[in-house]
Amino acid sequence: MDIPNAAQAVLSRLPKGVARRLEVVLDKLPIVGDMVRAEKKKLAESMRESVRKHRPTELKFDALPREGLSQELILETLRTFSTRESPMWREGRVSGGVYHGDEQHLRFLNEVYALYSQANPLHADVWPSVARFEADLVAFTAKLMGGDAHLDDDEQVVCGTLSSGGTESIMLAMKAYRDHAQATRGIKHGNIVAPVSAHPAFDKAAHTMGVEMRRVPVDGDGRANVAAMKAAVDGSTLVMVGSAVSFPHGVIDPIEELSAFARSKGIGFHTDACLGGFILAFAAEAGFPVPKFDFSLPGVTSMSNDTHKFGYAAKGSSVVLYRGRALRRSQYFTTPEWTGGLYVTPGFAGSRPGALIASAWAAMVSLGHDGYVKHTRAVLETAREIRKAIEAIPQLRIIGDPLWVIAFQSDVVDVYRVLDEMAKRGWSLNGLQHPSAVHLCVTLRHTQPGVAQQFAADLRAAVEAVRDTPPAKDGMAPVYGLASSLPFKGMVSDMLCSYVDALYDA
Repeated sequence: MDIPNAAQAVLSRLPKGVARRLEVVLDKLPIVGDMVRAEKKKLAESMRESVRKHRPTELKFDALPREGLSQELILETLRTFSTRESPMWREGRVSGGVYHGDEQHLRFLNEVYALYSQANPLHADVWPSVARFEADLVAFTAKLMGGDAHLDDDEQVVCGTLSSGGTESIMLAMKAYRDHAQATRGIKHGNIVAPVSAHPAFDKAAHTMGVEMRRVPVDGDGRANVAAMKAAVDGSTLVMVGSAVSFPHGVIDPIEELSAFARSKGIGFHTDACLGGFILAFAAEAGFPVPKFDFSLPGVTSMSNDTHKFGYAAKGSSVVLYRGRALRRSQYFTTPEWTGGLYVTPGFAGSRPGALIASAWAAMVSLGHDGYVKHTRAVLETAREIRKAIEAIPQLRIIGDPLWVIAFQSDVVDVYRVLDEMAKRGWSLNGLQHPSAVHLCVTLRHTQPGVAQQFAADLRAAVEAVRDTPPAKDGMAPVYGLASSLPFKGMVSDMLCSYVDALYDA
């Protein structure tokens, strides 16, 4: 959409609420509205085409087949897809995504899953072993995060539940703070104070729970600005948030200082350790000392930790922890007068896959403490090698002081074009914004022989290619460029929705 630079600069400075209202008004104007709708239609078609070109061409269904296909044919088809898609992640060319990926480990988890494929912890009397697995996972994680799940003290015991992933863990914790504050402080809605680097799951929670989200700037090293965080707190603040580590830049927020302030104000503090918890817990033993981030700090009152990331479990499991049983109870949902009987669930879901709980338990007890230390050392040593290689490229600059999630930016080349060049070389990295940057989350897949060296060589070549060739018209660079240039964020939301629409277009 062709908008003069001066006008665009003015529009970008408008407060969000004013910009949204102005966008609605402009959308209703005959000529301007037609231009906007035409641009949105073109953008939606572009998104659909981008998704279509990656879809498997073997699937021709436009409705459920009249007669069921043979199991042999289905398995053959799925093996074809799996074989085609696996090299990228198996060869360590994906940022995050697959955190373990060893063939023997995967076979073991799949076998455990098969044993419990019908299990549902909603029926604890039918599958009592699954209930024990879940209790063990909470206790294991609590101990690793500086707490104790076996204390008799209801206020200091570190307890929790499992969830389907980091987003649900965060949303459950925010629900617990909201409901607990309503019951104990008389706060009807309240607010959450978090740095702009904190995961969007906090925004999703605030939106869903009817809570105000207060986003605070970070410093140049990517860490939360302590003074700004403190200034954003008021009498209606439910909880402050810090990341260990943050998804964008892989840095640890100043959690000791922030959690101490939260405690002095009588409010909660949540450490989001979804990405970092199961690395940081073993980092010191692996030879990489890290600052305190967990329940060893008295001001930390809750944490989220993803077992399906560096806990090396199958996708679909996370642990949310609380200091004190009263806060955990605020997470529960009960319906004591339903005609279907007495009903209670620990989280949002009713039925849950017991097989994922069993496989998460099996992953942890099979690796053991020493196994986690070994894997952590391998990841952090490989990340150190990759970081040095990035620092040796003069056009790139690393953000902050990361351990294994390494974000880089540039004042010389367009990093989004570097992202596209790396994609051409078979790498799936993450694009970031505000500031424009790219990151690699190092996993065990990257510790395989030669992967770090190949990444470094390809990154050097990608930077050189960007310097010597004109911009391309496809890839992520134009998309991020468009997102940053659009004066109304509603248009960016439309662009993102168009992408998701395309995913559901069979």
